[in-house]
Amino acid sequence: MKTRLRKILSVAALTLLVPTHSALADPVPLDRVVAVVNDGIVMQSELDQRIAITREQLSARNTKLPPENVFKKQVLDRLILESIQKQLAVQQGIRISDSQLNNTLSSIASQNGLSLEQFRDALIAEGRNYTQVREQIRGELLLNGVQQNMVNRRIRVSEQELDNFLQSEVGQSHLSAEYSLGHILIATPSQASPEIIQQAERTAKDIYEKLKNGEDFSKLAVEFSNAPNALNGGDLGWRKAAELPETLGNAARQLSPSEFSKPIRSSSGFHIILMKDKRGGSVQLVEQRLVSHILLKPSEIRTSAQAQAQITAIKQRIVKGESFASLAKEYSDDPASGSEGGSLGWTQDGQMVPEFEEVMKTTPVGQVSAPFESRFGWHILTVVDKRTQDLGEEMQENRARAVIQKRKFNEELTNWLREIRSQAYVDIKE
Repeated sequence: MKTRLRKILSVAALTLLVPTHSALADPVPLDRVVAVVNDGIVMQSELDQRIAITREQLSARNTKLPPENVFKKQVLDRLILESIQKQLAVQQGIRISDSQLNNTLSSIASQNGLSLEQFRDALIAEGRNYTQVREQIRGELLLNGVQQNMVNRRIRVSEQELDNFLQSEVGQSHLSAEYSLGHILIATPSQASPEIIQQAERTAKDIYEKLKNGEDFSKLAVEFSNAPNALNGGDLGWRKAAELPETLGNAARQLSPSEFSKPIRSSSGFHIILMKDKRGGSVQLVEQRLVSHILLKPSEIRTSAQAQAQITAIKQRIVKGESFASLAKEYSDDPASGSEGGSLGWTQDGQMVPEFEEVMKTTPVGQVSAPFESRFGWHILTVVDKRTQDLGEEMQENRARAVIQKRKFNEELTNWLREIRSQAYVDIKE
Protein backbone atom coordinates (compact mmCIF):
# COMPACT_ATOMS: atom_id res chain seq x y z
CA MET A 1 0.00 0.00 0.00
CA LYS A 2 2.88 2.41 0.70
CA THR A 3 4.13 1.98 -2.83
CA ARG A 4 0.66 2.70 -4.18
CA LEU A 5 0.22 5.82 -2.04
CA ARG A 6 3.54 7.23 -3.24
CA LYS A 7 2.33 6.69 -6.79
CA ILE A 8 -0.96 8.46 -6.07
CA LEU A 9 0.75 11.48 -4.59
CA SER A 10 3.24 11.68 -7.46
CA VAL A 11 0.37 11.69 -9.97
CA ALA A 12 -1.05 14.65 -8.10
CA ALA A 13 2.03 16.59 -9.27
CA LEU A 14 2.57 17.91 -5.76
CA THR A 15 5.83 19.53 -4.84
CA LEU A 16 5.26 18.43 -1.24
CA LEU A 17 4.68 15.02 0.26
CA VAL A 18 2.12 14.73 3.02
CA PRO A 19 3.83 13.82 6.30
CA THR A 20 3.23 10.56 8.08
CA HIS A 21 2.51 10.74 11.79
CA SER A 22 5.98 9.39 12.51
CA ALA A 23 7.58 12.37 10.77
CA LEU A 24 5.89 14.76 13.19
CA ALA A 25 5.76 12.64 16.32
CA ASP A 26 8.60 14.35 18.22
CA PRO A 27 7.64 16.89 20.91
CA VAL A 28 7.59 20.47 19.64
CA PRO A 29 9.05 23.25 21.84
CA LEU A 30 7.26 26.55 22.34
CA ASP A 31 6.53 28.08 18.97
CA ARG A 32 8.10 31.29 17.74
CA VAL A 33 8.18 33.52 14.64
CA VAL A 34 11.11 32.75 12.35
CA ALA A 35 10.26 35.25 9.61
CA VAL A 36 7.97 38.21 9.03
CA VAL A 37 6.82 38.35 5.39
CA ASN A 38 4.88 41.50 4.45
CA ASP A 39 1.65 41.08 6.42
CA GLY A 40 2.30 37.43 7.24
CA ILE A 41 4.60 35.35 9.40
CA VAL A 42 6.38 32.00 9.22
CA MET A 43 6.37 30.04 12.47
CA GLN A 44 9.07 27.69 13.75
CA SER A 45 6.57 24.83 13.86
CA GLU A 46 5.73 25.45 10.19
CA LEU A 47 9.41 25.43 9.27
CA ASP A 48 10.08 22.26 11.28
CA GLN A 49 7.12 20.51 9.68
CA ARG A 50 8.22 21.47 6.16
CA ILE A 51 11.80 20.36 6.87
CA ALA A 52 10.48 16.96 7.98
CA ILE A 53 8.25 16.65 4.91
CA THR A 54 11.00 17.68 2.49
CA ARG A 55 13.51 15.38 4.14
CA GLU A 56 11.05 12.50 3.74
CA GLN A 57 10.46 13.41 0.11
CA LEU A 58 14.15 13.54 -0.75
CA SER A 59 14.80 10.32 1.11
CA ALA A 60 12.09 8.57 -0.91
CA ARG A 61 13.91 9.70 -4.06
CA ASN A 62 17.29 8.58 -2.68
CA THR A 63 18.49 12.18 -3.01
CA LYS A 64 21.47 13.18 -0.89
CA LEU A 65 20.72 16.09 1.44
CA PRO A 66 22.86 19.26 1.45
CA PRO A 67 24.47 20.44 4.70
CA GLU A 68 21.89 21.07 7.41
CA ASN A 69 22.27 24.86 7.46
CA VAL A 70 21.92 25.07 3.68
CA PHE A 71 18.95 22.71 3.72
CA LYS A 72 17.19 24.74 6.41
CA LYS A 73 17.78 28.00 4.51
CA GLN A 74 16.39 26.53 1.27
CA VAL A 75 13.24 25.34 3.02
CA LEU A 76 12.74 28.68 4.75
CA ASP A 77 13.21 30.55 1.46
CA ARG A 78 10.56 28.31 -0.08
CA LEU A 79 8.11 29.09 2.74
CA ILE A 80 8.77 32.81 2.40
CA LEU A 81 8.06 32.70 -1.35
CA GLU A 82 4.88 30.72 -0.73
CA SER A 83 3.73 33.25 1.86
CA ILE A 84 4.25 36.12 -0.59
CA GLN A 85 2.31 34.29 -3.31
CA LYS A 86 -0.57 33.36 -1.01
CA GLN A 87 -0.89 36.99 0.08
CA LEU A 88 -0.98 37.99 -3.59
CA ALA A 89 -3.70 35.39 -4.17
CA VAL A 90 -5.81 37.02 -1.46
CA GLN A 91 -5.28 40.44 -3.01
CA GLN A 92 -6.24 39.06 -6.45
CA GLY A 93 -9.34 37.32 -5.10
CA ILE A 94 -8.00 33.92 -6.13
CA ARG A 95 -9.31 31.04 -4.03
CA ILE A 96 -9.79 27.29 -4.29
CA SER A 97 -13.32 26.21 -3.41
CA ASP A 98 -14.18 22.87 -1.83
CA SER A 99 -15.82 21.74 -5.09
CA GLN A 100 -12.64 22.50 -7.07
CA LEU A 101 -10.56 20.72 -4.47
CA ASN A 102 -12.86 17.68 -4.51
CA ASN A 103 -12.70 17.58 -8.31
CA THR A 104 -8.91 17.55 -8.18
CA LEU A 105 -8.85 14.84 -5.50
CA SER A 106 -11.35 12.77 -7.49
CA SER A 107 -9.16 13.12 -10.58
CA ILE A 108 -6.08 11.98 -8.66
CA ALA A 109 -8.01 9.02 -7.26
CA SER A 110 -9.54 7.99 -10.59
CA GLN A 111 -6.17 8.04 -12.35
CA ASN A 112 -5.16 5.33 -9.89
CA GLY A 113 -8.36 3.28 -10.12
CA LEU A 114 -9.84 4.55 -6.85
CA SER A 115 -12.96 6.40 -5.87
CA LEU A 116 -12.55 9.50 -3.70
CA GLU A 117 -13.75 7.50 -0.69
CA GLN A 118 -11.22 4.72 -1.41
CA PHE A 119 -8.47 7.32 -1.81
CA ARG A 120 -9.35 8.78 1.58
CA ASP A 121 -9.45 5.33 3.22
CA ALA A 122 -6.09 4.39 1.67
CA LEU A 123 -4.44 7.51 3.07
CA ILE A 124 -5.90 6.96 6.52
CA ALA A 125 -4.81 3.32 6.45
CA GLU A 126 -1.27 4.57 5.82
CA GLY A 127 -1.44 6.70 8.95
CA ARG A 128 -1.71 9.94 6.97
CA ASN A 129 -3.93 12.85 7.93
CA TYR A 130 -6.57 13.25 5.22
CA THR A 131 -7.37 16.82 6.25
CA GLN A 132 -3.69 17.72 5.85
CA VAL A 133 -3.65 16.05 2.43
CA ARG A 134 -6.61 18.16 1.33
CA GLU A 135 -5.09 21.39 2.56
CA GLN A 136 -1.69 20.60 1.05
CA ILE A 137 -3.32 20.04 -2.33
CA ARG A 138 -5.46 23.17 -1.90
CA GLY A 139 -2.27 25.13 -1.24
CA GLU A 140 -0.60 23.74 -4.36
CA LEU A 141 -3.65 24.61 -6.47
CA LEU A 142 -3.67 28.12 -5.02
CA LEU A 143 0.02 28.66 -5.81
CA ASN A 144 -0.49 27.34 -9.32
CA GLY A 145 -3.48 29.65 -9.78
CA VAL A 146 -1.64 32.80 -8.75
CA GLN A 147 1.40 31.87 -10.85
CA GLN A 148 -0.72 31.26 -13.94
CA ASN A 149 -2.61 34.48 -13.36
CA MET A 150 0.40 36.70 -12.74
CA VAL A 151 3.02 35.17 -15.03
CA ASN A 152 0.96 34.50 -18.15
CA ARG A 153 -0.03 38.15 -18.38
CA ARG A 154 3.68 39.00 -18.68
CA ILE A 155 4.24 36.70 -21.66
CA ARG A 156 3.76 37.89 -25.24
CA VAL A 157 4.12 35.76 -28.38
CA SER A 158 4.75 37.85 -31.49
CA GLU A 159 3.49 36.93 -34.93
CA GLN A 160 7.10 36.61 -36.08
CA GLU A 161 7.85 34.13 -33.29
CA LEU A 162 4.75 32.19 -34.27
CA ASP A 163 5.66 32.09 -37.98
CA ASN A 164 9.25 31.05 -37.24
CA PHE A 165 8.08 28.23 -35.00
CA LEU A 166 5.50 26.95 -37.48
CA GLN A 167 8.15 26.77 -40.20
CA SER A 168 10.80 25.14 -38.03
CA GLU A 169 11.48 21.41 -37.82
CA VAL A 170 10.71 21.46 -34.11
CA GLY A 171 7.40 23.20 -34.77
CA GLN A 172 6.39 20.69 -37.40
CA SER A 173 7.13 17.80 -35.06
CA HIS A 174 4.99 19.41 -32.33
CA LEU A 175 2.05 19.98 -34.64
CA SER A 176 1.95 16.71 -36.54
CA ALA A 177 -0.97 14.35 -36.06
CA GLU A 178 -1.22 12.46 -32.77
CA TYR A 179 -2.83 9.08 -32.20
CA SER A 180 -4.47 7.57 -29.14
CA LEU A 181 -3.39 3.94 -29.39
CA GLY A 182 -3.93 0.53 -27.87
CA HIS A 183 -1.11 -2.00 -28.17
CA ILE A 184 -0.75 -5.75 -27.84
CA LEU A 185 2.68 -7.36 -28.07
CA ILE A 186 3.41 -11.05 -28.37
CA ALA A 187 7.10 -10.92 -27.58
CA THR A 188 9.85 -13.15 -28.95
CA PRO A 189 13.38 -13.49 -27.51
CA SER A 190 16.25 -11.92 -29.44
CA GLN A 191 17.62 -15.39 -30.32
CA ALA A 192 14.26 -17.09 -30.79
CA SER A 193 14.10 -20.36 -32.67
CA PRO A 194 11.86 -20.65 -35.76
CA GLU A 195 9.41 -22.71 -33.70
CA ILE A 196 9.07 -19.99 -31.03
CA ILE A 197 8.56 -17.33 -33.71
CA GLN A 198 5.91 -19.44 -35.41
CA GLN A 199 4.10 -19.99 -32.11
CA ALA A 200 4.13 -16.24 -31.37
CA GLU A 201 2.77 -15.53 -34.84
CA ARG A 202 -0.04 -18.04 -34.36
CA THR A 203 -0.95 -16.42 -31.04
CA ALA A 204 -1.00 -12.98 -32.64
CA LYS A 205 -3.21 -14.23 -35.49
CA ASP A 206 -5.58 -15.85 -32.99
CA ILE A 207 -5.88 -12.54 -31.13
CA TYR A 208 -6.53 -10.75 -34.43
CA GLU A 209 -9.37 -13.16 -35.20
CA LYS A 210 -10.84 -12.63 -31.73
CA LEU A 211 -10.79 -8.87 -32.34
CA LYS A 212 -12.53 -9.33 -35.68
CA ASN A 213 -15.21 -11.32 -33.87
CA GLY A 214 -15.83 -8.41 -31.53
CA GLU A 215 -13.82 -9.29 -28.42
CA ASP A 216 -12.63 -6.38 -26.29
CA PHE A 217 -9.12 -5.10 -27.10
CA SER A 218 -8.32 -4.13 -23.50
CA LYS A 219 -9.34 -7.54 -22.17
CA LEU A 220 -7.17 -9.32 -24.73
CA ALA A 221 -4.24 -7.02 -23.92
CA VAL A 222 -4.47 -7.86 -20.23
CA GLU A 223 -4.74 -11.56 -21.02
CA PHE A 224 -2.09 -11.97 -23.72
CA SER A 225 0.15 -8.92 -24.16
CA ASN A 226 3.77 -8.99 -23.01
CA ALA A 227 4.15 -5.21 -23.19
CA PRO A 228 4.73 -3.16 -20.02
CA ASN A 229 1.33 -1.46 -20.44
CA ALA A 230 -0.59 -4.74 -20.64
CA LEU A 231 -2.30 -4.28 -17.27
CA ASN A 232 -3.55 -0.89 -18.46
CA GLY A 233 -5.48 -2.65 -21.19
CA GLY A 234 -2.67 -1.97 -23.64
CA ASP A 235 -3.24 1.80 -23.54
CA LEU A 236 -0.32 3.74 -25.02
CA GLY A 237 -1.94 7.14 -24.56
CA TRP A 238 -1.40 9.86 -27.16
CA ARG A 239 1.62 9.37 -29.41
CA LYS A 240 2.99 11.03 -32.53
CA ALA A 241 3.89 8.65 -35.36
CA ALA A 242 7.52 9.81 -35.03
CA GLU A 243 7.56 8.61 -31.42
CA LEU A 244 6.73 5.04 -32.48
CA PRO A 245 8.95 2.42 -34.11
CA GLU A 246 8.83 3.01 -37.85
CA THR A 247 6.77 -0.10 -38.63
CA LEU A 248 4.15 0.79 -36.03
CA GLY A 249 4.10 4.45 -37.02
CA ASN A 250 3.50 3.55 -40.66
CA ALA A 251 0.70 1.19 -39.66
CA ALA A 252 -0.91 3.80 -37.40
CA ARG A 253 -1.12 6.32 -40.25
CA GLN A 254 -3.29 3.88 -42.23
CA LEU A 255 -5.86 3.30 -39.49
CA SER A 256 -9.09 5.15 -38.84
CA PRO A 257 -10.51 5.55 -35.32
CA SER A 258 -11.72 2.21 -33.87
CA GLU A 259 -9.72 0.20 -36.45
CA PHE A 260 -7.00 -2.25 -35.46
CA SER A 261 -4.06 -3.54 -37.46
CA LYS A 262 -3.13 -7.03 -38.57
CA PRO A 263 -0.19 -8.51 -36.66
CA ILE A 264 2.98 -6.51 -37.39
CA ARG A 265 6.37 -8.22 -37.16
CA SER A 266 9.32 -6.47 -35.52
CA SER A 267 12.55 -7.53 -33.83
CA SER A 268 10.71 -7.68 -30.48
CA GLY A 269 7.80 -9.84 -31.64
CA PHE A 270 4.35 -9.40 -33.15
CA HIS A 271 2.28 -6.27 -32.53
CA ILE A 272 -1.38 -5.38 -32.95
CA ILE A 273 -2.32 -1.73 -32.57
CA LEU A 274 -5.74 -0.16 -32.11
CA MET A 275 -6.45 3.37 -33.31
CA LYS A 276 -8.67 4.82 -30.58
CA ASP A 277 -8.67 8.40 -31.83
CA LYS A 278 -6.74 10.96 -33.87
CA ARG A 279 -6.03 14.64 -33.40
CA GLY A 280 -3.86 17.29 -35.02
CA GLY A 281 -2.81 17.42 -38.63
CA SER A 282 -4.16 19.80 -41.24
CA VAL A 283 -7.90 19.05 -40.85
CA GLN A 284 -9.69 19.45 -37.54
CA LEU A 285 -13.48 19.30 -37.41
CA VAL A 286 -14.45 20.87 -34.11
CA GLU A 287 -17.83 21.22 -32.44
CA GLN A 288 -18.35 24.78 -31.24
CA ARG A 289 -21.03 26.43 -29.13
CA LEU A 290 -22.11 30.06 -29.10
CA VAL A 291 -22.31 30.71 -25.37
CA SER A 292 -23.32 33.57 -23.08
CA HIS A 293 -22.93 33.62 -19.30
CA ILE A 294 -23.48 35.69 -16.19
CA LEU A 295 -20.82 35.54 -13.46
CA LEU A 296 -21.13 36.61 -9.82
CA LYS A 297 -17.90 36.59 -7.82
CA PRO A 298 -17.72 36.23 -4.05
CA SER A 299 -16.12 39.29 -2.49
CA GLU A 300 -15.55 41.04 0.82
CA ILE A 301 -19.18 42.17 0.78
CA ARG A 302 -20.74 39.03 -0.78
CA THR A 303 -20.16 35.48 0.40
CA SER A 304 -20.18 32.47 -1.92
CA ALA A 305 -23.59 31.47 -0.57
CA GLN A 306 -24.95 34.96 -1.26
CA ALA A 307 -23.52 34.88 -4.79
CA GLN A 308 -25.21 31.51 -5.35
CA ALA A 309 -28.54 32.85 -4.08
CA GLN A 310 -28.31 35.95 -6.26
CA ILE A 311 -27.41 34.04 -9.44
CA THR A 312 -30.34 31.68 -8.74
CA ALA A 313 -32.67 34.68 -8.47
CA ILE A 314 -31.31 36.07 -11.75
CA LYS A 315 -32.01 32.77 -13.48
CA GLN A 316 -35.61 32.84 -12.26
CA ARG A 317 -36.02 36.30 -13.74
CA ILE A 318 -34.77 34.99 -17.10
CA VAL A 319 -37.14 32.02 -16.92
CA LYS A 320 -39.99 34.47 -16.35
CA GLY A 321 -39.10 36.32 -19.52
CA GLU A 322 -36.46 38.95 -18.73
CA SER A 323 -33.60 39.38 -21.20
CA PHE A 324 -30.45 37.34 -20.50
CA ALA A 325 -28.33 39.99 -22.24
CA SER A 326 -29.82 42.87 -20.24
CA LEU A 327 -29.30 41.10 -16.92
CA ALA A 328 -25.74 40.20 -17.93
CA LYS A 329 -24.96 43.85 -18.64
CA GLU A 330 -26.46 44.85 -15.29
CA TYR A 331 -25.12 42.17 -12.96
CA SER A 332 -22.23 40.14 -14.47
CA ASP A 333 -18.84 40.48 -12.80
CA ASP A 334 -17.12 39.51 -16.06
CA PRO A 335 -16.58 42.97 -17.56
CA ALA A 336 -15.51 41.76 -21.00
CA SER A 337 -18.54 39.55 -21.67
CA GLY A 338 -20.93 41.54 -19.50
CA SER A 339 -20.63 44.59 -21.75
CA GLU A 340 -21.58 42.28 -24.65
CA GLY A 341 -24.68 40.93 -22.96
CA GLY A 342 -22.76 37.96 -21.54
CA SER A 343 -21.55 36.71 -24.93
CA LEU A 344 -18.36 34.63 -24.93
CA GLY A 345 -18.54 34.03 -28.68
CA TRP A 346 -17.96 30.63 -30.25
CA THR A 347 -16.22 28.31 -27.80
CA GLN A 348 -14.85 24.77 -27.95
CA ASP A 349 -13.14 22.15 -25.80
CA GLY A 350 -10.09 23.40 -23.94
CA GLN A 351 -10.99 27.08 -23.86
CA MET A 352 -12.93 27.15 -20.60
CA VAL A 353 -12.33 25.76 -17.12
CA PRO A 354 -13.57 22.15 -16.74
CA GLU A 355 -16.62 23.05 -14.62
CA PHE A 356 -17.80 25.51 -17.28
CA GLU A 357 -17.20 23.09 -20.18
CA GLU A 358 -19.09 20.28 -18.45
CA VAL A 359 -22.20 22.44 -18.04
CA MET A 360 -21.81 23.95 -21.52
CA LYS A 361 -21.79 20.50 -23.15
CA THR A 362 -24.92 19.31 -21.33
CA THR A 363 -27.05 22.44 -21.76
CA PRO A 364 -29.43 22.21 -24.76
CA VAL A 365 -29.50 25.06 -27.26
CA GLY A 366 -31.83 27.83 -26.12
CA GLN A 367 -31.96 26.80 -22.45
CA VAL A 368 -30.39 28.37 -19.36
CA SER A 369 -28.26 26.16 -17.12
CA ALA A 370 -28.65 25.68 -13.41
CA PRO A 371 -26.26 27.81 -11.33
CA PHE A 372 -22.79 26.25 -11.02
CA GLU A 373 -19.48 27.19 -9.42
CA SER A 374 -15.99 27.50 -10.88
CA ARG A 375 -12.85 29.04 -9.44
CA PHE A 376 -14.07 32.40 -10.74
CA GLY A 377 -17.39 32.34 -8.88
CA TRP A 378 -21.01 31.39 -9.62
CA HIS A 379 -22.30 31.21 -13.21
CA ILE A 380 -25.35 30.58 -15.30
CA LEU A 381 -24.97 30.08 -19.03
CA THR A 382 -27.05 29.68 -22.14
CA VAL A 383 -26.06 27.95 -25.38
CA VAL A 384 -27.34 30.11 -28.24
CA ASP A 385 -26.25 27.88 -31.14
CA LYS A 386 -24.00 24.95 -32.17
CA ARG A 387 -21.87 24.30 -35.25
CA THR A 388 -19.00 22.15 -36.57
CA GLN A 389 -16.02 24.00 -38.02
CA ASP A 390 -12.77 22.99 -39.71
CA LEU A 391 -10.23 24.75 -37.52
CA GLY A 392 -7.12 22.87 -38.62
CA GLU A 393 -5.03 25.93 -39.46
CA GLU A 394 -6.32 27.99 -36.54
CA MET A 395 -5.76 25.12 -34.10
CA GLN A 396 -2.20 24.64 -35.33
CA GLU A 397 -1.50 28.30 -34.66
CA ASN A 398 -3.12 28.08 -31.22
CA ARG A 399 -1.14 24.97 -30.34
CA ALA A 400 2.06 26.61 -31.59
CA ARG A 401 1.32 29.68 -29.49
CA ALA A 402 0.72 27.47 -26.44
CA VAL A 403 4.03 25.63 -26.98
CA ILE A 404 5.94 28.92 -27.20
CA GLN A 405 4.12 30.31 -24.17
CA LYS A 406 4.91 27.17 -22.17
CA ARG A 407 8.57 27.49 -23.13
CA LYS A 408 8.61 31.07 -21.88
CA PHE A 409 6.59 30.39 -18.74
CA ASN A 410 9.30 28.71 -16.65
CA GLU A 411 11.84 31.41 -17.41
CA GLU A 412 9.34 34.18 -16.71
CA LEU A 413 8.17 32.41 -13.53
CA THR A 414 11.75 32.48 -12.22
CA ASN A 415 12.01 36.19 -13.00
CA TRP A 416 8.66 36.93 -11.38
CA LEU A 417 9.48 35.00 -8.20
CA ARG A 418 12.77 36.86 -7.95
CA GLU A 419 10.94 40.18 -8.35
CA ILE A 420 8.24 39.56 -5.75
CA ARG A 421 10.89 38.30 -3.30
CA SER A 422 13.02 41.43 -3.77
CA GLN A 423 9.99 43.72 -3.40
CA ALA A 424 8.64 42.04 -0.28
CA TYR A 425 9.38 43.07 3.29
CA VAL A 426 11.12 40.05 4.84
CA ASP A 427 12.60 40.02 8.34
CA ILE A 428 14.27 36.69 9.20
CA LYS A 429 14.62 36.22 12.96
CA GLU A 430 17.84 34.72 14.25
